[in-house]
Amino acid sequence: MPIHDNHFQLLGLPARFAVDARALEDAYRRVQSQVHPDRFAAAPAAERRVAMQWAARANEAFQILRSPLRRAAYLCELNGVPIDAESNTAMPAAFLTHQMQWREELDDVRAGNDRERLQALVDDVNAMRATTVQQLEAAIDGAHDFHAAAALVRQFMFIEKFGDEVNAAAETTSAGTG
Repeated sequence: MPIHDNHFQLLGLPARFAVDARALEDAYRRVQSQVHPDRFAAAPAAERRVAMQWAARANEAFQILRSPLRRAAYLCELNGVPIDAESNTAMPAAFLTHQMQWREELDDVRAGNDRERLQALVDDVNAMRATTVQQLEAAIDGAHDFHAAAALVRQFMFIEKFGDEVNAAAETTSAGTG
């Protein structure tokens, strides 16, 4: 199997944000079938090691490319635009205001154990996630603007983290009633 510079090449997929989930799974299975360590069980130790490395690389590629957030960050990095999430925390004021409103709403929901408001918050986070994915597709695949995409990735990171908190609150609320 030839050496590939990136995850898209490894899996034989175009380097795009919009990835067909089925095509991604099929590509991953195809590569795994070629390099799976079981196929090299009787091979010399060096070949087994190489097969394990390829299998691990295919796993990493699949995990990154199946996640919209990780895929977008990866594409930015591939195109020379680092995300710099630790050092670049600048966000648009409207986004920061929305984040503060979400946090206040989540605090209120937790205090009141209000399932309806929690569901509304889940819906709002899911809508913001979907909008951000659309914006990432437009920035990456449409405009090839990786600087704009990197800023969207940083916002997406906040959305995903907050979404995890909301989901944890939903599990707690569901467990507490029942």
